Amino acid sequence: MWWMKKKLTTLLLAILAIAILTPNEAFAATQLKQGSVNGDVWDLQYRLQMLGYYDEKLDGVYGSDTIHAVKQFQRNYGLPADGVVGNNTWRTLKRVSVNQKEMQLLAQLVYAEARGETYEGQVAVAAVAMNRLRASDFPNTINGVIFEPYAFTAVDDGQFWMTPNKTAYRAAWDAVRGWDPTNGALYYFNPDTATSDWIWSRPQIKQIGKHIFAR
Repeated sequence: MWWMKKKLTTLLLAILAIAILTPNEAFAATQLKQGSVNGDVWDLQYRLQMLGYYDEKLDGVYGSDTIHAVKQFQRNYGLPADGVVGNNTWRTLKRVSVNQKEMQLLAQLVYAEARGETYEGQVAVAAVAMNRLRASDFPNTINGVIFEPYAFTAVDDGQFWMTPNKTAYRAAWDAVRGWDPTNGALYYFNPDTATSDWIWSRPQIKQIGKHIFAR
């Protein structure tokens, strides 16, 4: 039956999502400090650069510029500003940023779900994914958020795997950097095509283009 095929497709996508987990999504946080030289430092620098804390070259070397960026991030998020990236700093950083592979997934989501929308509407879709990342009721990785069963229509129908354009990448980047046109939305839907009574019950915030955004 069609509904069984849909469930099987979603299950297969979830399995694939687990298979493409990056090491930094699966490992227990590695402590980083001055002198550390490895791929985790590169990931740290990428996340800090994306958030506007680090402007230097991504070199995988934990030097003075990286220490300065980490301390500023720690101060802004109420963490001890010791310049050491331990469990708490990693945990906080991963709730407000993405790594390079996660950025790719976020851009794919934007393109698949909102390529016909205005630029603000595309940023808004990425912002919903980021809001879910930070919310306690959703998975704590972008991978988990996107591939949560039945979370996004484009994942269920396969459009997610299309190649995103430059605008989708830029929209994803702006959302990660903090632009949230939805004012905290966790859901969105097209009122012309939505068939779920439940989604209509969510408190609505605003409409951007064809999508209504809700909590």
